[in-house]
Amino acid sequence: MAELKENKQRVIEVTEKDLPLHCPTPDQVKWNSHPRVFLPVHKTGEALCPYCGTLYKLVGPVSGHHH
Repeated sequence: MAELKENKQRVIEVTEKDLPLHCPTPDQVKWNSHPRVFLPVHKTGEALCPYCGTLYKLVGPVSGHHH
């Protein structure tokens, strides 16, 4: 089982395998989470969660089109 992470990291690097990206991510604990929101990180290379302020940065290549 994957280790759960607290929702307190302010910058998180994500890759193509994380798309479509949403916050909170599946590996974050749920007790202190906000509603799930999808983030268009593939458009500009980064996206800011409007709920918790976490900045997601896309690293590495993106081969296909993601919605």
